[in-house]
Amino acid sequence: MPDDDTPNPSALTPVRIGVVGAGPWATVHAGHIARHPDVELAGVWARRPEAAAEVVAAAGGTVYASVAELLDDVDAVDLCVPPDVQPALAIEAARAGKALMLEKPIAATLSEAEALAAACRESGVVTQVMLTRRFHPVTRAFLETARRELPPDRVDGVVATFLHGAFLGGPMATPWRLREGVLLDLGPHLLDLVEQVAGPIESVTAATSPGHTLAVTAHHREGAVSQLTMSGHTGGRSDHRVLAFGETTKLAFDAADVDEATCFATALTELVAAIRTGSPVVADAERGLELQRLLDLVHMALGQTTARQKTPRQTTPSQTALG
Repeated sequence: MPDDDTPNPSALTPVRIGVVGAGPWATVHAGHIARHPDVELAGVWARRPEAAAEVVAAAGGTVYASVAELLDDVDAVDLCVPPDVQPALAIEAARAGKALMLEKPIAATLSEAEALAAACRESGVVTQVMLTRRFHPVTRAFLETARRELPPDRVDGVVATFLHGAFLGGPMATPWRLREGVLLDLGPHLLDLVEQVAGPIESVTAATSPGHTLAVTAHHREGAVSQLTMSGHTGGRSDHRVLAFGETTKLAFDAADVDEATCFATALTELVAAIRTGSPVVADAERGLELQRLLDLVHMALGQTTARQKTPRQTTPSQTALG
């Protein structure tokens, strides 16, 4: 029988979360927050009040007149904004002592990601990066099996693909995605998973096709090589797979069985636990910064160095090393 002083989770006050942003992804987030038993959707702030009102009409809560008003009324902030907008808002929230749910990538540039991560580190707030599929049992079973049966020093190669048609039109063809391209949208998911399987990436080469497909070859510290292919201009259903192999073992992950509702429910449960007890999260702002460095590495391999880094590195476009 539990000790009388043991908290009863069902009796605890729900964690109040405010959503910042009112785009299509904010609508998705707000709906999942509203349905979770351990959190409460406090409300929404967006640059356009009428857009925030639409989210609130569907999910509940208050339309806040300012970010400051939202911060005064919440325990945590869920940022559903483009990567070039997120850092300044996240830094303001962190300095106000609020836990953060961060979109990936955490910033548009490495210098902005460094500033965001530093502010979170200095403030000591809980942070969680929404690498959505990492919260699903299917993904976790794949990674656990890989750690047990195919650790990084036994991986020869990884083939990872993420293909969808969101950039062809529809609500997710948002301006920042069309402007920045597929790397910032899908790159964090693929880079994160291949590192989980094959260990840290040390160098990359990269190329693009006229049809907007991005192909990255990554060389890992333990010796593996991985091939990552991504596109946002591919019709049909979304296709996200990872195949890892060694001399005697081959392991496969297919996101077809990964549902959004389970991912969000788990993400919110673990965010609440981290806020209440200090338990670890799957990916925090420091992991977001590590992934930003990898995105920067790929940009450099493509020769797109302008405004993507804080300190220039001595590299060539064909072979870029992570220092």
